[in-house]
This record gives sequence, structure tokens and C-alpha cells, in this order.
Amino acid sequence: MKANEFDKRFDDGKDISKYLDVSKARRSEQEQKRVNVDFPLWIIHSLDKEAKRLGVPRQSVIKVWVAERIEKALS
Repeated sequence: MKANEFDKRFDDGKDISKYLDVSKARRSEQEQKRVNVDFPLWIIHSLDKEAKRLGVPRQSVIKVWVAERIEKALS
């Protein structure tokens, strides 16, 4: 398929997923890297309490809170 035909299908709102190879696709700046952080027990307990309240893992609370703080600092 030529690029202009592909673009037209996309612009017309047609499903183009069968024409894409996403096996090696990457989300820019979304790659993960493991880091270790030591927290005092009181912080761990507070994180666990909030995670339980939200019904999500502790790691999700940490990620969201850090991201929110970074966005706030950069704005």
C-alpha cells in the first residue's frame, strides 16, 4: 500500500491496524527503568493505606504522586 492510500484510510477513520507492525513499537520517554528507593516505615505505611483506599498497588501511588509533583514543579 502506498503512503497516500494509507493516509487516506487513516483520515477517513478506517481501521489501519492490520497494516502496522507494532511488535517493536516504543512509546517515546515511556520506557521503564527500575530504581530502588528507601523510605522510612511511616511513609510505607501511609503509601499502603492510600493504595488500599484506591484499590491499586503501592507502586502506582508512588508513580502518580511523583509524576504530579514533577508536572507541578515544571509548570
